[in-house]
Amino acid sequence: MFVSAVVPAAGKGKRMGEKGNKQYLLCGGRPVLAQTLLRLSRYPFDRIIIAAAPGEEEFCRKEIVVPLKLDISVEVVSGGKERQQSVFNALKILAPQTEVVLIHDGARPFVTRKLLVDSVETAKVYGAAVTAVSVKDTIKTIDDEGFVVDTPPRSLLWAAQTPQTFLFPLLYQAYRKAEEAGFLGTDDASLVERLGHRVKIVQGRYENIKITTPQDLILAESLFKGEEEGETLK
Repeated sequence: MFVSAVVPAAGKGKRMGEKGNKQYLLCGGRPVLAQTLLRLSRYPFDRIIIAAAPGEEEFCRKEIVVPLKLDISVEVVSGGKERQQSVFNALKILAPQTEVVLIHDGARPFVTRKLLVDSVETAKVYGAAVTAVSVKDTIKTIDDEGFVVDTPPRSLLWAAQTPQTFLFPLLYQAYRKAEEAGFLGTDDASLVERLGHRVKIVQGRYENIKITTPQDLILAESLFKGEEEGETLK
């Protein structure tokens, strides 16, 4: 089965308080995006497409991809203003023989091989899979005035992560329909849900963080240090 990965990496990271792309910040001795690509290379993808910020394509290719010397074919395309546009740009150049596509944030460098395998295998069976973890805190819904309306059972609440993995024809249709309607979803799965297709949860990991704030960067350094001391993520 021909399986490809798409890595949206065009975010500027305003919450990080840094100039430039947060995915190029050093963490664990390498740029965050490079760390993510190394994790993705643990799965035998036929192709990886990175959606870089416009104007950063060559930098991404020369400074991130080439030094890694991965055995997997890695290409860089121009991303868009929104994450959804970046992913769609990448989907448009995938090979016709692509059967399954896995989407993974460039700023999530702690994805494990097990998560990649579980995501792909689940998508093969159900057509759509989203990695998620159950929420730890009690969640409240509120009204426009800030008063509590409801307290949903925690057992029903899950925080979505990536990878999010789909049969390619299904995901492409979802993106095309969203573009035609001018619909902007919160993640890839929301576009597929919009078609009425059920999405299966894959048990994620709390360590599979997305680096978006300076605090996340500190936590990531701690996780990398743990790996060096033998607590390797598998």
